[in-house]
Amino acid sequence: MRRRLQSLQARLALINVGLLAVALLVAACVSVVGLKTYLMDRIDDDLRSMQAGFEHTDLSAASLQELAQRGGALAKLDSAARESGSSGLIGALVSPDGAVLPVYGAGSVGEQEALAAAVDDPQELADSGDIVDVDVNDEHFRTAASRLNDGTVVLGASSTETVDVSIRRLIHIELVVGIGLLVLLAAISLATARRRLRPLEDMVETASAIAEGDMSRRVSDRGPTSTEVEQLRTALNAMLHQIETAFQTRERLNAQLRNFAADASHELRTPLATIQGYLQLYEKGMLSGDEAELARERIVAETERMAHLVDQLLALARLDQQPELRSQPVDLADLARDAAGDLAAVEPDRAVRLEIPETPVLVRGDEAQLRQLAGNLLTNVRMHTPVDADVTVSVTESGVLRVADAGPGMSPADAARVFDRFFRIGAERPAGAGGSGLGLSIVHAVVAAHGGTIELDTEPGAGVVMTVTLPLANQPAWVPSAAARD
Repeated sequence: MRRRLQSLQARLALINVGLLAVALLVAACVSVVGLKTYLMDRIDDDLRSMQAGFEHTDLSAASLQELAQRGGALAKLDSAARESGSSGLIGALVSPDGAVLPVYGAGSVGEQEALAAAVDDPQELADSGDIVDVDVNDEHFRTAASRLNDGTVVLGASSTETVDVSIRRLIHIELVVGIGLLVLLAAISLATARRRLRPLEDMVETASAIAEGDMSRRVSDRGPTSTEVEQLRTALNAMLHQIETAFQTRERLNAQLRNFAADASHELRTPLATIQGYLQLYEKGMLSGDEAELARERIVAETERMAHLVDQLLALARLDQQPELRSQPVDLADLARDAAGDLAAVEPDRAVRLEIPETPVLVRGDEAQLRQLAGNLLTNVRMHTPVDADVTVSVTESGVLRVADAGPGMSPADAARVFDRFFRIGAERPAGAGGSGLGLSIVHAVVAAHGGTIELDTEPGAGVVMTVTLPLANQPAWVPSAAARD
């Protein structure tokens, strides 16, 4: 992966260098063409000035030769050409019959003859007024022609060597400067890409550490970065946090599932072993009379216990699946009254106080599950407190059900686990107390399924207060979130 990042850095640098190289190439071509066009236009302007000068004179070939001999027109033209930057000027007189007439100061006779020979048709060039390219003694010239009064054609040629030298020098300078800029940009691009992509390297290292088991690893903040990289770092850290949370939740749920399966197996093993033992005694004929009747009663009792345990497990399993509740307005005061009446009927010697409003307290929920909730709260009191412990059941108009007993209370350690499945208080339970340890787990699951809350307030020797808060019927229906389902 690190090699890929390094390759990405190299590719980014190459892209930047390539773009700059294209830009420099385009700029170089434009500058070369512009400079060459400018210098050639200056040469052509000089030649057109020569044409215009001869068109407005009455010179003949003889008079022009005489003037040139005295250092006249062509010598001045040659000086003007050199001042304009031309490397040299060649002039030639071509008579109507094609003979070359030597002119002083317009180059050597050989150059004049070579110029006349390089022009295909001097008369036609003079008529057209064009400027053409010719090669004289392997040197490039721009050539123009004018006609004198006697029909003689004056050829003027200006060398383009200075243009070629200037263009070559410009290309050389641009090449050196361009290479220097490309090298500098390559170094800057590599350094910048390495700094900008450093968070990606951190992400790779973080992912590798997480793959090796370090779920708490996060992508570190290395200071100012681009907005996109910062957004990616933030999103990746958030995703890693969610993954860590999900992993921890899965591990916790797996541990709970293993403990639940072990506890359920233990709870079911005891009645099954009892039933199996009595059946084996019965099959071997070792029971008779009162013993057989006792065995039958024990088998029935253990069967009912096992059936009750299975029913509770099924109830928890249904609540874990988050079934769609048959939500309707339910009178919480009526449920509390019925549950208190059931407790008073089972234990007539227990003092049960009921504090409920005169008007109905309508909450939103499944009536069957809410009745099970209230019944389990009072059953828990009956199973874990002595009969002389008073119980107070109260309901408020805000949808709060409170069950308070005057029993022995619980230690903080037991209070922290009281809603765990199959958890039962050991030595502090009254003698003869039964139960499977699922009652309060069902209460907690029902409250969570209805979007309510349950609070426990207890101290050793101070009794237990269970406070359940449920949404009222006039409140919006509660939809369980992913966190609640977990």
